[in-house]
Amino acid sequence: MDPEASTAPRASFGERLAAARSARGSLCVGIDPHPALLAAWGLEDTPAGLEHFALAVLDAVGPVAAALKPQVALFERHGARGLAVLELLLARAADAGVLTIADAKRGDIGSTMQAYAEAWLGEGRPLAADAVTLNPYLGFESLRPALELAAATGRGVFVLALTSNPEGLSVQHAGGAESVARSIAAAATAENIGPAPGHVGLVVGATIGDAAQRLGLDLPALNGPILAPGIGAQGAGREALAGAFGDALPLVLPTASRSVLAAGPDAGRLRTAAERTRDHLA
Repeated sequence: MDPEASTAPRASFGERLAAARSARGSLCVGIDPHPALLAAWGLEDTPAGLEHFALAVLDAVGPVAAALKPQVALFERHGARGLAVLELLLARAADAGVLTIADAKRGDIGSTMQAYAEAWLGEGRPLAADAVTLNPYLGFESLRPALELAAATGRGVFVLALTSNPEGLSVQHAGGAESVARSIAAAATAENIGPAPGHVGLVVGATIGDAAQRLGLDLPALNGPILAPGIGAQGAGREALAGAFGDALPLVLPTASRSVLAAGPDAGRLRTAAERTRDHLA
């Protein structure tokens, strides 16, 4: 290996995601090893079953998805051995050139936030993914360590803005025209100044209807990716995406989990399910 190549800076997350979408389409597939889904695949709810499931999804779906999004909590429930499986998955995905978004929803302050940032975004860290989801409800600036480290290591973050759970309305919609969600979206947009695709994205549920417009979020101005969970089993499709995102639709990374994963364990059926979902949303 050329020693200079090994130390060359990684392209930004925004650039790498744009390349992946150009090559593979815009679908993100969640890796959500729920106990019932493991059972449906004929697997035990153990670290061994978890490993078989996660690597099978990577092998079958990685080549046709823009990114894979492992749900961290479903690995954590197996303790240290579950996190070891997540480490293996992230490493295998990196070797295969498949982007990963760790759905960890981390958020804290000061040195604790710095530690979370290093864990999920630090160069050479066992759990480092290409991007991580963050919770900004201790204040957007509390995320500064992760924002800075992501920029420095060519990784990305997705900040929760408008989620589809009913409880989210009491916080995210607060303030009406000057809503909390609007302030988060504006802060994320300010991080993405420049012509290249930015590394700070938002999480906006695909099933929110016209909430973004009602609350005044200027999503087309983000210049970064929008992770949109809720495709398939949660009811959202092409029409829901168009209604929720309007002119921001080119930024959207629609995410499906159960509707794709239920096609397993057969690798061919898994890949076909992902391809059909991706092509339907195009």
